[in-house]
Amino acid sequence: MPRAGEVLMERDLEGKVAYVTGGSRGIGRAISVALAKRGANVVFGYFRNGDAARETLRLLEDEGVKALALKRNLTDPEAISRSFDDIEETFGRLDVFVSNAASGVIKPFAELNERAWRWTMDANARAFFLGGSRAQPLMRDGGSMVGMSSGGANRVLPGYGVVGASKAAIEALARYMAVEMAADGIRVNVVSPGVVDTDALKHFPMREEMLDRARTQTPAGRLVTPDDVAATVDFLTSEKATMITGQVVTIDGGAGLLA
Repeated sequence: MPRAGEVLMERDLEGKVAYVTGGSRGIGRAISVALAKRGANVVFGYFRNGDAARETLRLLEDEGVKALALKRNLTDPEAISRSFDDIEETFGRLDVFVSNAASGVIKPFAELNERAWRWTMDANARAFFLGGSRAQPLMRDGGSMVGMSSGGANRVLPGYGVVGASKAAIEALARYMAVEMAADGIRVNVVSPGVVDTDALKHFPMREEMLDRARTQTPAGRLVTPDDVAATVDFLTSEKATMITGQVVTIDGGAGLLA
């Protein structure tokens, strides 16, 4: 019997497999742990930080699930393909795919070049496209895919032009994937968080200004946290969201409603 006030986590993903790219830190780690708490065996990708990957492995294994860390550069199509080969060889299936890893060049339009465009589009939009195409045949019993966007997909943020374009591409891809994969029992959605104070934000030259504005002007009265984002991904990958597909869910405490 549960103790008074104790919340029991529903283990609805027992025996199932989730893959979270960029899953070793920040939002990705929060998502990985949340899925493990539901019983999923979790595969997560990382790019450089081995210490963070080892800590995430420990957190996942503490939940009593199998965990696998894959060091991958998602601008490389071969690396993406190997990731799904490893998942198929190790687990033989996939039920949840969260395309969380992101990168990009933050510069004014006049300072951008083709290399910046290719890197950003490959790391974000192409990785979601290739990942989704490889995930689909592994989801033999249906499943759920989630991409990551941001407010810059629809609004103009300083220096965010090429990243915003890549996020808009993710949102468009999700709509097409959702319709075409529905017959296979696969749902595809996108979450679009507001300002979250993670390591990724350190690459923004206007980081402190963004954080100050979010803290003072968000109607909900606080910043979005990685756990807020993970909770939304949790919902979208659950049976409670069976009829939600092809949607972009904004998580910003109402900040995007203000001019």
